[in-house]
Amino acid sequence: MRILIATGLFPPDIGGPAQYAKHLVLALEKQGHTVDVVSFAKDRDLPTGIRHVFYFARILPYVRRSDFIIAMDTFSAGFPAVLAAEFFGKRIALRVGGDFLWESFVERTHRTITLREFNRKRPALSAKEKIVFTMSAFAMKHASAVVFNSEWQKNIFRDSYGLSPGRLFVVENFYGERIAGETPQKKNFLWAGRPMFLKNTAMLKRAFTHAQTERSGITLECISGMPYEELKKKIAECYAVVLPSFSDVHPNFIIDALQAGRPFIMTRESGLAEKLCDIGICIDPFDERGLVESIMRLAEDAEYREYKKRVESFLYTHSWEEIAHEFTNIYTNIQS
Repeated sequence: MRILIATGLFPPDIGGPAQYAKHLVLALEKQGHTVDVVSFAKDRDLPTGIRHVFYFARILPYVRRSDFIIAMDTFSAGFPAVLAAEFFGKRIALRVGGDFLWESFVERTHRTITLREFNRKRPALSAKEKIVFTMSAFAMKHASAVVFNSEWQKNIFRDSYGLSPGRLFVVENFYGERIAGETPQKKNFLWAGRPMFLKNTAMLKRAFTHAQTERSGITLECISGMPYEELKKKIAECYAVVLPSFSDVHPNFIIDALQAGRPFIMTRESGLAEKLCDIGICIDPFDERGLVESIMRLAEDAEYREYKKRVESFLYTHSWEEIAHEFTNIYTNIQS
């Protein structure tokens, strides 16, 4: 089968979406498929709308010769890819990795609102955000299949956008085999991610400062923009990781911590919460005192040993080969 990956990012671009696209391509090729990749990167600096037109024109010949298209987002690559697929009568799966509209709204307004609440209430949007909403809704409603990374995320989008349940699928993110983590030499907590308001680092830093007045010997390191392989080493060396985002759809940072056997504190507003809240500590992202108490709790040796034991007992894996098979199975399902 000839498959087109329509993606906003692809190596040498950095970040989770670029790595996801790369590994999916490798796994599909390993299964014997012919895979083309068209990245949005060349058109990224053009104005909204114009860049979509240019991208649409670039992918047309690839869509025409493809059996199946997998678009890696709903707006940048997804909207033009869905239009092109409809033009040629091709099957397309639209992967919803996060919620660009919610992220844009929170960064513009600095409003403390979760992804779930935003999609339920749909607050007043700017003109640009209304365009993003309209184009994303069109893409999801006209795609052959819409693919989410958790039931939590699928249910939010189904209700918010009025999507037909029969076209909705879940393909979880990659969970790797356990790697050997080092014995931490100090009680250093680690946060890593993009420097965005919704990541809630201001509250995290306040909470940690408060916790340090009650529990000596704990430190916090915050990292942004570090190459992925270097970050994995940091995770393997740290004491624990913490991620108090307003919402985090399916954070690879927590999955990488699990892989390294590191206890974690994370937001309960996540697609990982149902699977992982019995393994680590899940918090209300707006409860600062609760975060302080969770940090101090994990700093206690007995509590740390208990959570480390829970993390080490979590042996679930989900390989790139399995992910690729799930995407090709979706193609089979939407063909019938």
